[in-house]
Amino acid sequence: MTETLDLDAVKAELRARMRGLRRHLAESASVLGAQAAQRVPVELLTRIRMLAGYWPISGEIDPRALMTRAAGLGARLALPAALGRDSALVFRAYDPDTHLTLDALSVPAPGPMTEARRPDAIIAPLLAFDRRGGRLGQGGGHYDRTLALPALQECLVIGMAYSGQEVSAAPMQAHDRRLHYVVTEAEWIECR
Repeated sequence: MTETLDLDAVKAELRARMRGLRRHLAESASVLGAQAAQRVPVELLTRIRMLAGYWPISGEIDPRALMTRAAGLGARLALPAALGRDSALVFRAYDPDTHLTLDALSVPAPGPMTEARRPDAIIAPLLAFDRRGGRLGQGGGHYDRTLALPALQECLVIGMAYSGQEVSAAPMQAHDRRLHYVVTEAEWIECR
């Protein structure tokens, strides 16, 4: 139990530090997001049939250029929607003309009447990452609960971040799922 409390404290301290760093890096979120989008190998993008991105908030790097690139290569798109504070995310159909409403976490998302979709690849936002696929999220556990769903066990998970968000080792717990890849404005990383 003490070990869990210690890791929770480490995560909380790292989250606070990385939020400040991300706010600083966010001054060029869309430009750096477009640079990151070009780093994803076309061979991977052409294999993706359904890509779930996210709507950038709180200084997150902007994934929309990557989503547009994938759509141009034949992928259909989805965005997550939170149904409640303690629930897994659902993914709903998205294109640039989709009307967005605020979900249960006040994040823009397709409304409840929009078709649900099951992605085969998810772009995950994060506060920190490491090269072994460790990911530190916002702390609400939404992506952890979502990625633990049986229907998403085969789903590729691509972390998207600023290169400055890299840490030597992201604190991980047993329920945390590792990323397959990370893309930043500076490089494409295949996690080991």
